[in-house]
Amino acid sequence: MRIKHATTFWSRFRGLLFYKSPIVDEGLLITSCNSIHMFFMRFPIDVVFLNQNNIVVKVVLNLKPWRIVSPVHSAYSTLELPSGTISKWNICEGDTIDI
Repeated sequence: MRIKHATTFWSRFRGLLFYKSPIVDEGLLITSCNSIHMFFMRFPIDVVFLNQNNIVVKVVLNLKPWRIVSPVHSAYSTLELPSGTISKWNICEGDTIDI
């Protein structure tokens, strides 16, 4: 899976907003980011919140458009993935993600 890295204000702001169809075989790592919104999104995604050591601190399955995830205080970055990825790879809190 290809992971893009959003580190600038504009790349974090844009995120996946302008994608017209669901992502496939790609993800977006947003650093520094501990909460997200799904305003104007057109498809659901899976979200993995990571601390500075890339340890999973929270997972959100199938987050639908027009939803918000409140700040996850122990999170440093957010990994946005195609819906179904968390279940497919059995990603759980406490796992380490090698990016």
